[in-house]
Amino acid sequence: MRYRTPLLGLLLANALWVSATATASASDPITHYSERATALLRDAISRETVRGAGNVPAYADTLRDVFLEAGFPADALTIVPYDDTASLIVRFKGDGSSGRRPILLSAHMDVVPADADDWLRHPFELQEDDRFFYGRGVLDNKMDVSILTTLFVWLKESGFVPNRDLVIAFTGDEESLQETVQQLTRDYRDLIDAEYALVVDGGGGVLNDAGEAIQFQVGFAEKTYATFAMTAKNKGGHSSMPRADNAIYDLARAIQRLEAYQFPVETSEITMTYFARTAPLLNNEVGAAMAKLVSDPSDEDAIATLRAQPEYVGTLGTTCIPTMLAGGHAENALPRAVTATVNCRIFPGHTPNEIMRELQRVAENSELEWDVVGVPVSSPASDFNTEIMQAIGAALEPLHPNLPIVPEMGSGTTDGAYFRAAGIPSYSLSGIFINPKDSFAHGLNERVPRESIGESLRFWRAMVEELATNKN
Repeated sequence: MRYRTPLLGLLLANALWVSATATASASDPITHYSERATALLRDAISRETVRGAGNVPAYADTLRDVFLEAGFPADALTIVPYDDTASLIVRFKGDGSSGRRPILLSAHMDVVPADADDWLRHPFELQEDDRFFYGRGVLDNKMDVSILTTLFVWLKESGFVPNRDLVIAFTGDEESLQETVQQLTRDYRDLIDAEYALVVDGGGGVLNDAGEAIQFQVGFAEKTYATFAMTAKNKGGHSSMPRADNAIYDLARAIQRLEAYQFPVETSEITMTYFARTAPLLNNEVGAAMAKLVSDPSDEDAIATLRAQPEYVGTLGTTCIPTMLAGGHAENALPRAVTATVNCRIFPGHTPNEIMRELQRVAENSELEWDVVGVPVSSPASDFNTEIMQAIGAALEPLHPNLPIVPEMGSGTTDGAYFRAAGIPSYSLSGIFINPKDSFAHGLNERVPRESIGESLRFWRAMVEELATNKN
């Protein structure tokens, strides 16, 4: 099956956008703007904005045109190129009556790769059934890009004037090197500087198996993302004369030792609060394990239960896992070098160098060579922000009354880590409600509930009105 070209995607998006505007003009705002957001999402999924493809700048140009058509002045829109990708910055000018610094809203335009042959549906065509939209990036993070774009258009077209500036920063390589967010914090701080950032990537609503909303998560902190290259080297030779000192064997033994090792259990105020508030909502052994852990952080049975769950293992300490292998130079030659890429999510309070030394100790081979890949960033947890939490509660009340709001520490890494490191407190949240069992971000057949579009628009409109409207 052929991929839709960016030009065709752009034409389709414009056609759908105009059609939605014409046919829904007499409808309620949610229906009207949900259709427009869906048109944007359809175009977004058609764009293979993976690292190295060079498709992000064209996507940013398309979004810029949407803002221009909605009445945003050209000088409020800035595309920042970076190698073959880009960022887009949008400023919604306020009247300044609050006397406060801007609010930054951030999401990313890039996605991880997807092989169409492995998917049930084509990853770069938005497809749907009665429950879900499907496509690479539909959950991470193009739904939220489409929602934020439509939100700003809705606010502009409805005549809303915030009491301080609102700024969107759409970055271009969050799923790989995260260099665009570093470029913004380093070279374009004046355009994105803010009192705090709402990172619309992660967090959000949690559904149970019955489809009921059981909690809303807000990320206050993230683990440090660090990647190491572990390399075994050898003098090589001909494959017809095998020897015991083989680089592949050396590396394999080290990987087995890493597999058998678990970092010590660690907790923090954020993670223990998360467990305490989540435990009563889960009527199963996982909820019981959380409650036991809160009572006794050394409870081995509780720890074993939680560590057996992929969605919770990262809350209990540092994790490291081999993710890539490379090596050898010919099928009939003994390898001279073999490398395993080891990706770590480091619990706050530890440095990448400290964790690398621990991995070296566990590998038990002083001949292995270790290198840090990229530049890991550590950032402090953001302080509790009463204003944001109250706004979340007010925005959720019409949608899901009395829903518990739970602080969390993200096991993954978002651009929020770099905003925090640059001194901008950051909070991760989304208007999407999803059952963790349906979360296939980065995996096959990625999906998001169809009703998330209307629900997200309601949520974010209410959030902006709470945070950027003068109260009498």
